[in-house]
Amino acid sequence: MLMSAQTFFITTAIDYTNAPPHIGHAYEKVLADVIARWHRERGRPVFFLTGVDQHGQKVQQSAEKAGVPPAQFAREITEKFKALWEKLGVAYDGWAETTDPRHIAAVQAVLQQLHDQGDLYKARHSGHYSVRQEQFLTDKERNAQGEFGPEWGEVVFIEEENWYFRLAKYRPWLAGHLAEHPDFVFPSFRGNELANAVAKEAGDLCISRPKSRLGWGIELPFDRDYVTYVWFDALMNYATFAGFRAQDGTGLPDFKELWPCDAHVIGKDILVPAHGIYWPIMLKAAGFEVMPKLLVHGWWNLGGTKVSKSSGNVVDPDALADRYGAEALRYYLMRDIATGQDADFNEERLKARYNADLANDLGNLVNRTVSMARRYRSGTLAAGPVDKSADALAIEVLGSEAARRFDAALGAYQIHSALEAVWELIAAANGFVESSAPWKLAKDPDRVARLDEVLVTLVEAARLAAVLVHPVIPQASDELLAQLGCSGNFTPVWGVVAAGHTVGEPRPVFPRLEPEAAA
Repeated sequence: MLMSAQTFFITTAIDYTNAPPHIGHAYEKVLADVIARWHRERGRPVFFLTGVDQHGQKVQQSAEKAGVPPAQFAREITEKFKALWEKLGVAYDGWAETTDPRHIAAVQAVLQQLHDQGDLYKARHSGHYSVRQEQFLTDKERNAQGEFGPEWGEVVFIEEENWYFRLAKYRPWLAGHLAEHPDFVFPSFRGNELANAVAKEAGDLCISRPKSRLGWGIELPFDRDYVTYVWFDALMNYATFAGFRAQDGTGLPDFKELWPCDAHVIGKDILVPAHGIYWPIMLKAAGFEVMPKLLVHGWWNLGGTKVSKSSGNVVDPDALADRYGAEALRYYLMRDIATGQDADFNEERLKARYNADLANDLGNLVNRTVSMARRYRSGTLAAGPVDKSADALAIEVLGSEAARRFDAALGAYQIHSALEAVWELIAAANGFVESSAPWKLAKDPDRVARLDEVLVTLVEAARLAAVLVHPVIPQASDELLAQLGCSGNFTPVWGVVAAGHTVGEPRPVFPRLEPEAAA
């Protein structure tokens, strides 16, 4: 069991309030939630921070189109994110909103520090600007045809004076940090991509926008004609809402008890340059010596194309949760993708996973196990034979191995592999039901001890499976454990159930989707 006085600090990329959440947002939050729940259940203190990024030019433009003030527009989108995370059971400890006065004060304090130590300077610049990505582009962003591709959206030519951060000054430090800390980025091949990008990075970072063009942002404390660049504002939230630069009485955590961030969960599209280059360099310039670790996930695609609002390729997680249940959606999102890789979203696969894995395998195992314990032993288990039968012992060994593999895989952020280990146990337990045939044993007075052994083994196997999957499907797992008579007991090892244990009432937790309901 993991034990540590240091809190496991996990964050996710905060969601941009330019549009409602899509399936990619849901995947990222559930992934972080599963990791956080697993650590909590293994006895480790956890602080899980997430939230919303409410500033920026795109938010201002969307608000103008909607005919409402940016603050109102951002608030309406924020509520949609919060409602979805509640529906999906995302149990975060800290919520970040970049319009929060505490965040604004901390960001301005960091800006003033960087200005005072000479890391910011003012200069005139002209160049092409991506409205979608809210950044100036250089020739390296052009495609083979010499054009800025559709991924940049609308590109306009701008000439203006702005404030710049001396990014190039810290590039050698970042290159060295990556070389010395190969675990800075997971998976490792993303770290290699980042190292290659850092080697090519040149120039400094424009960290302001004139108010004449953008009024929706955090004002620079040393120049009131400008607001800060949205990425500088948003990136700082991962530290500010963990208590960095917090004043007394703000209600924020004690920063020194949280930092560093053990798992900063982001999508691969924002590793370079924002979270992999800007973010660590900003921290270094602000005086940080210990850096967070980046957990970079892939995309959910639809027909090979990234699911996103900008591409018009949207899968609504809210509607899916209503149709199939939040637990089924959480399970599918964790089972059908390897962390760090891409996967193709397929609603038919979601339905198949529901019926095969949740209804037929796990749900059926618990239901038939509890039903047999009540039918043959009035719900209270008795002791089996002194020496365990080979097949019962084999289930015990498999259960212990499944628990070991589950923890090892989840510790490596490979939730799909962790679930595969559990389903091997579930399949073996269901097979044990058929091979041991408790309904036949119950008719033979000479096989009483064998029947008791079978029932104890099945209840324990079902209990352990329900415990292991709890971080992924917490509500369903709670219901399954209640039926097994093990409410609130998340001991992730074999051997909890013994003679005298009493089970509850059986009730289908995952009723099968009928063809008309699944359509």
